[in-house]
Amino acid sequence: MAKTKSVYFCNNCGAESPKWIGRCPVCGEWNTYVEEVVSTKSAAGGRGEFGTMEQSKVRPQRIDDIQITEESRIDLGNGELNRVLGGGLVRGSLVLIGGEPGIGKSTLILQTVLALKGQKVLYVSGEESARQLKLRAERIGGNAPDCYIVCETSLEDIFVHIRNVDPDIVVIDSIQTIATSAMESSPGSVGQVRECAASLLKFAKQTNTPVLLVGHINKEGSIAGPKVLEHIVDTVLQFEGDRHYLYRILRSIKNRFGSTSELGIYEMRQNGLREVSNPSEMLLTQNHEGLSGVAIAVTIEGIRPFLIETQALVSTAAYGTPQRSATGFDLRRMNMLLAVLEKRVGFKLAQKDVFLNIAGGIKVNDPAMDLAVISAILSSNMDMAIEAGTCMTGEVGLSGEIRPINRIEQRILEAEKLGFKRMLIPQNNLKGFDTSRLAIELVAVRKVEEAFRQLFG
Repeated sequence: MAKTKSVYFCNNCGAESPKWIGRCPVCGEWNTYVEEVVSTKSAAGGRGEFGTMEQSKVRPQRIDDIQITEESRIDLGNGELNRVLGGGLVRGSLVLIGGEPGIGKSTLILQTVLALKGQKVLYVSGEESARQLKLRAERIGGNAPDCYIVCETSLEDIFVHIRNVDPDIVVIDSIQTIATSAMESSPGSVGQVRECAASLLKFAKQTNTPVLLVGHINKEGSIAGPKVLEHIVDTVLQFEGDRHYLYRILRSIKNRFGSTSELGIYEMRQNGLREVSNPSEMLLTQNHEGLSGVAIAVTIEGIRPFLIETQALVSTAAYGTPQRSATGFDLRRMNMLLAVLEKRVGFKLAQKDVFLNIAGGIKVNDPAMDLAVISAILSSNMDMAIEAGTCMTGEVGLSGEIRPINRIEQRILEAEKLGFKRMLIPQNNLKGFDTSRLAIELVAVRKVEEAFRQLFG
């Protein structure tokens, strides 16, 4: 009988300690160490079938002698997912997709693999039965004869199924439900998640087979389990959105084979997820004419420009302390913009409630949203609507100046394509820019006061 011992692991970074300590010496977090019972045979290197393989003998090479070859990618037939991954799924890569419960992670993966042609897929489910997956596949209208379903939670048995099926793509749903017999702790613990992910990584690299992992997130919104899980995988995708809204956002948090600034947008329907190719039309309600507190911002995520509706409501504070609330926008940045309005422009908002909302239920971090935010706030404060067909973009500095932004030409062309007649942009962005071929009127502003005169007269 193998001897067992207790080891303490940090939930945040995965650091190991022989005894419990209050503060992790690696990441500095408090009260993150949890006790796990591990077997001594795990120290012998037994990481499943592929974890015991001997590595090939390698020798150091000069960097000039290393040959560079184009990464072989698999076209997933999903334009949004391909874009976020950097052009497709790289062979031999380990991809982690995280998101809140019920947001649509399993639906996204199942819908994608069912639409693949010529690729044999093994879908390993540790949470749902085969019947449940079949019902979901019928609901989303998928029919793929090369998609194999197995319900299994043992890592060693999963490798047996992989050897028998010999798939081109492996899906694990989810990594927190998989356990290896090399460790005696329960599934989902720090040690189990780390060991299983390391074994799957070794399998992916040795066999050149891509592996898709579905991961849970904790109440803070980060991937559950040890932080080392995100270091092990090649790509981390975050599937986010409000379940009360129809739209879902797929973001790249980490990508060794592409950009991390890409964004994919989906619409949740009864028969699955629909790709949104034109997010600007999705995020504009088109019925705000004559309404105060609404401004249209031209923002950009990665290399993708789109127009978004910014809504604000300013009212007299009903209680002693005025309320400040922002949905989809950084609350601290909104407070900064309110301070700029009061100090530089002279609008007294200290005794008023201010509520800000980004339409569509998405979160935007682009600094070019600043001009639209303060315009919507002042429009609501004065109860004056912004003229229809007007949009704006620009970053607001602490001294009240409108600072230049990047990719201005893409933003202008997107606004022109959607039929906008007038656009406010930072003055410095007009230097060396040819406006003769544009049908949209560009209004260059240098300070916040100039922008307000252009909008409200």
